[in-house]
Formats: sequence, structure tokens, C-alpha cells
Amino acid sequence: MFRQAKRRTAGRRNFETSKAASIYQSTPASTKLYSSRLSFYDLPPLEEITLEQFETWAIDRLKILIEIESCVARGKSLKDTEVVVKPLLLKYLPLTANNGSNVDTSLERKKDHYSHYILRLVFCRTDELRKKFIKNETILFKIRYGLLSPKEQQEFIESYSDKLPWQYIGNEEKLQLFEQLYTATGPTIRNTLIVENSADPNFSISNEQLKQHIKTRENFIKLPFEKVPSLVSQRQVYLKAGFAYIPSTLQLSLLSIEFQDLLSRNLLRTFQTLPRLEEDDRILPLLTNLSTNFSNIQYDSASFGTDPSLISDINSQSIITPTINKHYPLCGSHLQKNLILNSHLKYQGRQQLGLFLKGIGLNIDEALKFWSFQFTKGSNTMTMEKFNKEYKYNIRHQYGLEGARTNYKPWDCATILLKPKPSKGEYHGCPYRDLSLDNLVHNLNEMGINNNQDINGIIEDVGKNDYTIACTKVFELTHKQQLEKSSNQAENLHINHPNLYFDRSRQLEKAELKSKGSQPVN
Repeated sequence: MFRQAKRRTAGRRNFETSKAASIYQSTPASTKLYSSRLSFYDLPPLEEITLEQFETWAIDRLKILIEIESCVARGKSLKDTEVVVKPLLLKYLPLTANNGSNVDTSLERKKDHYSHYILRLVFCRTDELRKKFIKNETILFKIRYGLLSPKEQQEFIESYSDKLPWQYIGNEEKLQLFEQLYTATGPTIRNTLIVENSADPNFSISNEQLKQHIKTRENFIKLPFEKVPSLVSQRQVYLKAGFAYIPSTLQLSLLSIEFQDLLSRNLLRTFQTLPRLEEDDRILPLLTNLSTNFSNIQYDSASFGTDPSLISDINSQSIITPTINKHYPLCGSHLQKNLILNSHLKYQGRQQLGLFLKGIGLNIDEALKFWSFQFTKGSNTMTMEKFNKEYKYNIRHQYGLEGARTNYKPWDCATILLKPKPSKGEYHGCPYRDLSLDNLVHNLNEMGINNNQDINGIIEDVGKNDYTIACTKVFELTHKQQLEKSSNQAENLHINHPNLYFDRSRQLEKAELKSKGSQPVN
């Protein structure tokens, strides 16, 4: 699955000798696996891919699951989550319909198939990771099912007819049980029809119309009641002789239950086979890194389309003006505020702020001007000679100009949260985690968040250790009007990096000024 150039290695299984591989090769992959845009992922991938594809495909899928996780944490409905996730699917995991276009749908579906199985290896390791993966993959499954045409939905169900424990009842049995079915499922079917016709404000359905709909158009699925405990507990089905009768309007609920059950069993099997990977030093580090970064993918400004024109005004003077630092996340403004106040930051603070400023576009020459001025200004006794001797090397090192000449990237939220908590006189870290409640509320007020309900929502996320969720809410509240006017659905992205906060804020301001035909005032 992982290697581009085949080779035999002692002690390792070889693809060519695998019995499963010979069965797999007997049927064309495009016919067997990729006939539909949707999948239960019940057949494992056995073809070979490169390590680059292995990592890239996993990260692309992970970005989507992270966004789903964020939407769930913020209490978004499935419909609202679909609005956020749909543009990400088009960008990272597109699945084009078989409509005669020139798009190679088999390659798209192969990426979707393999990326799912790669992340199984990542998230099978602990019960907590398995639960997260199942929850987010199930929501992704529901979203994708909703994007299928009715014909594609039916074809998908028919393709799994031999594996689904379903039985559609005949018309005779439906009429025989009609009164019971109507009483038990009528409200559910009515609500579904209202939602489906929500675009028509005048839509309504009488009891007689509902009965006629059930008699002529609604199909019912019969299966053991223990398969659908959630529907039974919500009294959405009719029970008889150990069987549940479920209207086809709840078909997606049934599919998602089957998907969850199958994925749950397969994740445990994957976990049991993990020791075999310990012999492979090529992919084990990749899997370990992905599993520890579920909520924080490494920020890359290029992937978010950073506009070079937005860094042309970044220099040692401008970054302390409201024009620039109003775009800072709380961690950045907290660090810079205390640097200016104390004319000093300890090592962890210098690293965090220095790399953040590097990420927003502050070059090395301007960085040296900024830090030297702040450290030697006013009544501070530090001289330029002492600054050059004790601190200049550290700043140049951040830019890869000293030592091992590593081009260090700005810290993401995961890295910041892994660093030691700040002690007295230190200001690094995540303010949502490290500040006292009163101090945090004061800072939120300074950012323009004064509504008690909004503040309580942020504090609730902090109490659950969902610090990036809290930061994302702050961004949405402080940019509410700009977000409402923005047509870019990607603006709903979860904040998992301070520089992403800054870049998104400036992009929104640029779009707003462009629509007004004006420029920012320095």
C-alpha cells in the first residue's frame, strides 16, 4: 500500500504473495470499490501508493474531520455543518459524479478510500481517539449521503443489499398495519416533509394528506429492534414481535447506524494488527505525528492563500500600531503588550512572539530593530552592546541564520499548549488556559466582547479545555459583521494557529475595504 518501487524485505509481508491481493486483483478496482461516491469502506485498499501520497491524503482528510469536530463543539446542526464542510470537501476530497465528464473519478475515490484507512491506523490507538473518529466520520458520511442524487442514494443502498439487515415490507403488510404505522411514525414523517419543503412558506400537510402519503409513497423497513435503540428510545418507530418498522424517511439514520457499527468493529481489528507496523520505520512516525495533532494541523500560510500585499506594511514600527495589532489573537497581543510594558520577555515568550511576528511577515532586519528598541528603550538599563551580545543571536537563530540554520515555523496552538505554563514574570502560553477568570473577562471586554451570554459561552469552552474552540468563538464574535458579508465559506475554518487568526482577520478587512473602495488608515 505504501511503496512506489516494489522490493522484497526479509520478515515483511509481500504484496505479490498475499492471497487477499490475488482476489483483489481479480476484480478491477474501479468496478469493485469505486462504483459509488459513497462507501462503507468495508474492503481494504491493497494497491501501492507513495509515502508522499500516504501523508498528503491523510492530512487532507484530517483537515475536514477537524472542521467537523469544531462544528460539533460549537453546537452547529448537521445542515450548518454541511455548509462549512462542503467547500472543504470540494478542495481536499472532491468526489465527482459519474456524469460523463473528463474527471478521473477513480483517482478521487481512491484518495477518499485510502485516506480513510490511513486515518484508521492513526485513530485506532485509544478508546477516546476511536470515539472521535467514529463520530466525525459518521457525520461526514451523512453529509456526503445528502449530497447524492436520489438515484445515487438508491443505487448505493442496493449495492449493499446483501449486507444490510433490512427488509422492506410489502404493500399488503403495510395496509394491514397502517393505523399502527401512522400513529407511531406519522409525526416523524410530517416533520421530515416540512423540512424538505421549508423553501415554501405556505407548505402544510393535513392528516388526510399525510395518511395518503404514507399509503402511496412511504416505504417501511423491518429489522430487529436492537439494531435501532436510539430510534426506539425516541419513539419514532413501530414495534411488533421484536421487529422495528421504520419509515424510509429515516433511512439515513439506519445507514449511519450500520456505518458506525461496522467502523467500530473494524477499528478494534485495526488496533489488534498495529504491532505489525512496528517493523516499518517509514510510516510509524507519520502515524504518531498525525495522532497527536488531531486538533492542530501545522499551519502553512500558502495553503490559506496569504496575499503578499498584506505583508508589505509589516515593519518594526507598524506592528505596534492599532492598524496591525488589532488583528492579533489574544496570545499575540498579550505577549506584545507585556513586552512593551516591561521592555523584556523571557525566553519562551521571545520564542513564541518572535516566531509569530516572523509568520506575519516581519523580516530579520525589522525584527532586530523591533526587539532592540523594545529592550533598550526608556529607563531600561540594557545597552545595545548587551542586547547584541545576549539576544541578537537568538533572534537570528529563529530566522535560520545561526546554528543549524533551521527555518523555524511559528508555533501552532498544539505546540503552545505543550510548553510549560508561564510562571511569575512570564507571559507565553495560551491566555484562555493561563489567565485568571477575571483577567480573561477583562481582556475579552477590551476586544469588544461585552455580552454576558457570549462571555459565558467562551468560559464554558475554557472550562472544558477547548481552548481553540474558545479562540474561534472570539474570532467569530469580533468579526461578526465581516463574516456575515463574506461570501467565502472557508471563513468558518476552525482557529488552530495564531497566524491563521491574523491572516483571516486581515483577509476579511481587505475584502471589506475592497467592497467600500477604500484603504486602511495607518
